Amino acid sequence: MKIIIAGAGEVGTHLAKMLSNEFHDIMVIDPDEENLRSIDSNLDILTITGSATSFEVLKEAKIKKADLFISVTQSEETNINAAMIAKKLGAKKTIARVDNNEYIEPENISHFTGLGIDYLIYPERIAAREIVNLLGQAEAFESVDFSGGKLSLYVLKLNENAPVLDKTLIEVTKDKEIEFRAVAIARNGKTIIPRGSDQFKLNDLVYVVTSKAGIKDVLKYSGKKKIDIKNVMILGGSRIGKRVAKSLENRFNIKLIEIDKEKSILLADQLSNTLVIHGDGRNIDLLKEEGLANMDTFIAVTGNSETNILSCMLAKKIGVKKTVAEIENIDYIDLGESMKIDTIINKKLTTAGKIYKFTMSAEVETMKCLTGSDADVLEFVAKENSKITKRSLRNIEFPKDALVGGIIRGNKGYIAKGDTHIKADDRVVVFALPSAVKTLDNFFN
Repeated sequence: MKIIIAGAGEVGTHLAKMLSNEFHDIMVIDPDEENLRSIDSNLDILTITGSATSFEVLKEAKIKKADLFISVTQSEETNINAAMIAKKLGAKKTIARVDNNEYIEPENISHFTGLGIDYLIYPERIAAREIVNLLGQAEAFESVDFSGGKLSLYVLKLNENAPVLDKTLIEVTKDKEIEFRAVAIARNGKTIIPRGSDQFKLNDLVYVVTSKAGIKDVLKYSGKKKIDIKNVMILGGSRIGKRVAKSLENRFNIKLIEIDKEKSILLADQLSNTLVIHGDGRNIDLLKEEGLANMDTFIAVTGNSETNILSCMLAKKIGVKKTVAEIENIDYIDLGESMKIDTIINKKLTTAGKIYKFTMSAEVETMKCLTGSDADVLEFVAKENSKITKRSLRNIEFPKDALVGGIIRGNKGYIAKGDTHIKADDRVVVFALPSAVKTLDNFFN
């Protein structure tokens, strides 16, 4: 697939790095030579210095042959214009990053498709939605729902209370019919696709696909207890902070702390049931005075990774049950995990997952790039006569770096087993390392 990416910022660079592993023909356009120099030195892809809204530059990039054009510059106007021009010049599919929530409302999307933009992506809205959804499964480090929650992926960190410690998968599952499946274990920076003889260890991040009926057992085996949330403190009135407060303020008691005085006044007008406080969230005394010790959840989304990490560490030390930090520097994610932050949000990863599925020939309903691992979880739709439907999972020679967690057939989710036989139109939840993704495309197409 020929893919052109406009914008060599953090999102564009991360996308280029991800997609370059899949043997696509990739080109990156950016007016800043310094940004492109970093890509040239680290990735084996072509770059062009110039504006993505220039007809000449797009023609030089051979836009007419592009299967996918992705505009993720810092300018919303540039992204919209570039995607429109790219479509007019022959790009098969176009994606534009936007910063205006109005644009992605259902009643407005048709205006953009009429202009030639196939898909709009708003990273802050995606990140905010992840945080809101996660508070429904507050015990998890991370979670993903498939087909409206008929199946879910829970990511759980094992502490000394976990009954499964030092037990193998076979030992955990031998006594009863279970409604969940462990599909991966992240340990010491390495992701393991587990087999029956693999053991669970202290501090493992365990990735579990479960039906609704299996959630209770998942929590029991991992030593987690249901967390009831009433009081939430949000640090940072960013786009993410504002959206999270707006979504939660009628369900929980919300306090939002914002350092900028004018912004805090504006937020107070826009948020009807949120207590907005003007103050510096780095001030420990201020956080304590505002009742940090009484909070069930602390969400740090200031846009500064260091501030978010340190404030979550303080919240955890004081006794807050659930901490969430926005960490945009990917190199800091491991640091955040080692500091026992419960959930890490990264806009680059959430955005990449939404875009990545457009690069696959198989039908992918949902895709999520996971923060605690270098792997992805995907919800494929099995096509009639595709390879995955030919035999049972035990006999299909499925890639060793991937594992089927479950299937959704009709209105019900099922945990996958060796004798499971996938049928056409089944939705199939697969956990996969990057090395397996290309092969999976062939199985489901």
